[in-house]
Amino acid sequence: MSYTGDGRLPVIYVRGFAGGRGGINDAVADPFYGFNEGSVQVRVVDSARPQFHQFESPLLRLMIDHEYQLLVEGNQATYLQTRGDGDVPAATIWVHRFYDDYSTELVTDAPAFSIESASQKLFEMVQLVRRRTGAPRVFLVAHSMGGLVVRGMLQRVIPDALGPDGRPLVASDLVDRVFTYATPHGGIEFDVGFGLLEKLRDTLGVQGADIFGPRRMREYLTPASATEPEGGFDATVLPDGSFPRERFFCLVGTNASDYDVALGLSARAVGPRSDGLVQIDNAYIDKAPRAFVHRSHSGRYGIVNSEEGYQNLRRFLFGDLEVTADLTGLRLPGTRDDDTVWQLESQMSIRGLPVVLHEQSAAHLCPIQIERPRTTDDVARPVPLVRTYLWSKASRPQDPRTGAPSTTMRHVLRLRLLSLRKSGGLLSFLDHLEQAEDWSDVLVVDIEISQDAQPRAWAEWGSRVEGALRDWKPDPGATLPLTDEEDAPGVWRACVGVPEAARPLLGAGAAVTIQVQGRATLDRAGRV
Repeated sequence: MSYTGDGRLPVIYVRGFAGGRGGINDAVADPFYGFNEGSVQVRVVDSARPQFHQFESPLLRLMIDHEYQLLVEGNQATYLQTRGDGDVPAATIWVHRFYDDYSTELVTDAPAFSIESASQKLFEMVQLVRRRTGAPRVFLVAHSMGGLVVRGMLQRVIPDALGPDGRPLVASDLVDRVFTYATPHGGIEFDVGFGLLEKLRDTLGVQGADIFGPRRMREYLTPASATEPEGGFDATVLPDGSFPRERFFCLVGTNASDYDVALGLSARAVGPRSDGLVQIDNAYIDKAPRAFVHRSHSGRYGIVNSEEGYQNLRRFLFGDLEVTADLTGLRLPGTRDDDTVWQLESQMSIRGLPVVLHEQSAAHLCPIQIERPRTTDDVARPVPLVRTYLWSKASRPQDPRTGAPSTTMRHVLRLRLLSLRKSGGLLSFLDHLEQAEDWSDVLVVDIEISQDAQPRAWAEWGSRVEGALRDWKPDPGATLPLTDEEDAPGVWRACVGVPEAARPLLGAGAAVTIQVQGRATLDRAGRV
């Protein structure tokens, strides 16, 4: 029953903050700590009566789509403890029920919650799951504060621990990938109170919420042997050597209005540029992969119980291709000091999915701010657009030419450039046209993977496609694929120039640069 090497490593879920004792008692009443919650959304179709899209829950979808098992038999912890090493299937889902030790419903004289203890017990659970399943590593999936419990293990518990041979442990020898939903990696800050609310919280520790302040975060995210980093402690930075950033994904919510905890007072205090509890800029780790989705921190429109969240999760855990897209060679008109503000909106969809996987827009208060070169001689910085993951085993539609499943994976990137003018430091609307973009287009990209050759890709701008985008089909026999411009083995890269009509605005050399490379779990990549 031990791990078969198919990439389906054990999944351990770590839930978020429950609050005080009453919230903890409510949390422990849920057998799977919320990973089993789904949602229903209304979708408009071709009739007056709307249809409903039912999302079953990430727990059920992992079981349905990837054939994971949920082993309980009364108590997951007891189940693991009573099995022998290598006796448990690796493709299994486990819940780190750390709040059980702090619930007055389950424990007599329950102590106050300790995030350090939760991280330590997660470490013990990871070790136990690895032994029982024979898996070399695990996947960690966490919501909100659960991501800080995970980071406490990666950054503090593991560096301070020793292996059986007496040598320091390495986090990437135990954990393969980490996925966080709406985790306050930079803490929780408020948009009101001029810092007074944060000081009161951190001083009084109301319901244990001081764990979201800088002093406590530094304590549980820093190993005992560490020295003060240059420039001071920054909670959004994953220290070098602690865990590979490329294996840590942050899903960021941008919908504050539908977070109704405390009758909406939380969302008002944190501000609109948030998911209702965590501000956007605090919800990701610096230089780590991330995506933005228009979901709330939790609730009916929550980020965990959403199709958007699940599709990002499964592709990060199991996707065998990493695709990045940058806008390169951008040369906008004017100068850095001409009081014009340029914003770029990006949206990424994958064929066959009913949701958008990534969206940064002005309407959601998170457009990409364009930084222009200081001088005309400076090289324009690439503008990161999206970093996503494709799964070559995903189902595909039939090719109308052959009747067989399409050989390509398709994703569509929508771009929209807007400009605003400032006068005296304030926005000027004298010549403003609301909702009128300076440029917009969609880029359709098809990627074909072969076991025996480099990837091939075709791309076309929507403004050049005649008819519906879904009907555009590159003919591999007649249409030349994009030219690979990367010499490094295992990496494919190509540039798609912007349409000719857009070049006077974006620059003669403006292009979307696409890079594709294979990825696998560490054991399948050659490192056991």
